[in-house]
Amino acid sequence: MRCQVCKKAAATVHLTQIVENQVKKVDLCEACAKEKGVNDPTGFSLADLLLGLGAAQKMEEATTATGAEVVCPDCGFTQADFKKSGRLGCSKCYEVFADGLDALLKGMHKGTQHKGKVPPAVRRTADVRAKLTQIETDLKAAIAREDFEQAATLRDELKNAKKAAQEA
Repeated sequence: MRCQVCKKAAATVHLTQIVENQVKKVDLCEACAKEKGVNDPTGFSLADLLLGLGAAQKMEEATTATGAEVVCPDCGFTQADFKKSGRLGCSKCYEVFADGLDALLKGMHKGTQHKGKVPPAVRRTADVRAKLTQIETDLKAAIAREDFEQAATLRDELKNAKKAAQEA
């Protein structure tokens, strides 16, 4: 198997990534792996190499348009840190580097919203909040329609739901 970069030497370094149930492989020779920084954890840009799209460069282009280097206020992470590690420092980084990350994440995943599993306690809390919000919305609509019987029923339902939420 030949190196996918120089297309001359035999590939000895093999990297694999699975995106949308499709396996993508990158095969490199020893020299190209060294040049790309695969053997050096401080210089290796996993995002660049696996995507083959210049992922970290896209992030830099999106943020260098503003002129100043963007730094996460929570963890101090920079684009250079992302380029070296292929990872972000904290959850705030997703907001700080949003311009460059949006295109990058859309290329790597099906979307940019989490649609996976949620811990049961978090799900219950979110469900209770959604129910309370819906009841409040319905109550305001009933008052606006001057349907005071429905409003009284919704008021009682909201009161009971809040009481149940505090007890849980």
